[in-house]
Amino acid sequence: MKTIPYLLIAIRFLFAPLIFSLAYLNGEKSGVLILTLMFVGLLTDIFDGIIARKVGVSSEKLRRLDSQIDLVFWLSLGFAAYFINPEVIQNHWQSIALIFIMEALCYIISIIKFKKETCTHAWLSKIWGISLLIAFTYLIGFQQAGWAFHLTIILGIISHIDVILIILILPMWQYDVPSFYHAWNIRKGKPRKKSTLFN
Repeated sequence: MKTIPYLLIAIRFLFAPLIFSLAYLNGEKSGVLILTLMFVGLLTDIFDGIIARKVGVSSEKLRRLDSQIDLVFWLSLGFAAYFINPEVIQNHWQSIALIFIMEALCYIISIIKFKKETCTHAWLSKIWGISLLIAFTYLIGFQQAGWAFHLTIILGIISHIDVILIILILPMWQYDVPSFYHAWNIRKGKPRKKSTLFN
C-alpha cells in the first residue's frame, strides 16, 4: 500500500511525454485519447495524496515530487492544446503568458526566501486544476476556448496570488498549506489539524 502513491505519481509522469507525442504526431485525431489520459491523470493526482495520508507516507519528499510531476503533466497538456489548435492559443497568448509569469514568480519567490520550490497544494490551486481540466477539454476536444478558458485564466491569477501570499507570510518553508489564511495562522503559532482527505 505504501508504494501506491509513488506509482500513481509515476503514471502521471509517464502520461506527460505520451500526451505530448500523441498531440505532436497525430494532432486532433488523438483528442479523445489525450482527454482520457488527462482524466485518468487527474484521478491519480486526487488519490495519490489521499492514499499517502491514509497509509502515513505523506512526506515532504513525496509532496514535492507530486508538485513537480503536476507541473510536467499540465505543461504537456498545454503543448497538446497548442499542437492541436495553435490559432486558439496564439489568439490568447497574452493571458497564457501572464499565467506562466505568475507560476515562475511563485518558484522564484519561494527559492529566494526558502531555498526550496513552492509546494503548497493550496485549495485555490486545486480549484484551478479543475478549471484547467474543463478548459483543456474544450481546447483539445472541441478546438475552442470559450468561457472555460477565460474562467481558468481568472482562477489561475487568483490561485497564484494566493500561493505568493502563502510564501510571503510563512515564517519557514512548509508543504500542504491550504490558503494564505492558514499561512497567517501558522505565522501566529496556531496549530492546524491536517485532513486525511485534503491537506
